[in-house]
Amino acid sequence: MKKPNIAKLREFGFAENGGTYTYGARIAEGQLQMTVTITGGGDIRARVIDPATGEEYVLHRTSGAAGAFVGMVRTEYEALLTEIAERCFDPDVFKSACAREVISYVRAAYGGELEFLWKRFPGNAVWRREDTRKWYGALLTVPERKLGLASGETAEIIDLRADPEELAALVDGERYFPGYHMNKKHWLTIRLNGMVPAEEIFRRIDESYRLAAK
Repeated sequence: MKKPNIAKLREFGFAENGGTYTYGARIAEGQLQMTVTITGGGDIRARVIDPATGEEYVLHRTSGAAGAFVGMVRTEYEALLTEIAERCFDPDVFKSACAREVISYVRAAYGGELEFLWKRFPGNAVWRREDTRKWYGALLTVPERKLGLASGETAEIIDLRADPEELAALVDGERYFPGYHMNKKHWLTIRLNGMVPAEEIFRRIDESYRLAAK
């Protein structure tokens, strides 16, 4: 499952209108107009119109339709949808209410969108500041046993920059941990299971964002 990344949609050239995003392109050597519409929830609709008649062209979706022109339309239609899926959608891997709250907060507070940098690890993503390009947060899915917990479950966690003295006082092996796969003197890991209040996590995101300015 993937979900649309609004920033990437805009960068690609989609125009927003009432929460719906639309992109248009000429295909088939400019003879047809293809329009792709995506809702905020990720529903996609694609149409091909013949500008000369104003009618929808459907042969590329018709089973058994053949011919050089139909083949060209079908190839370009599918290629554009594939490009949009690859460039404008992110994996929808973070399911917990706490993780979704965190994602919404970062988007509202900093305009930040998760970056999925590793194809081998689709459950790992980061946020970075626009000015310094430094990471100020990482959202990850990890086996709880890797946090030192006696569990076979998978946890959603957030890694944040933190002051070393405060970090040392917080780590308790249940809610707060040394930074997972980060410098353990300067990064803190929080389990996103509701044990730490959202307002506390938001405050620590703000602090991590500030520290990433240096």
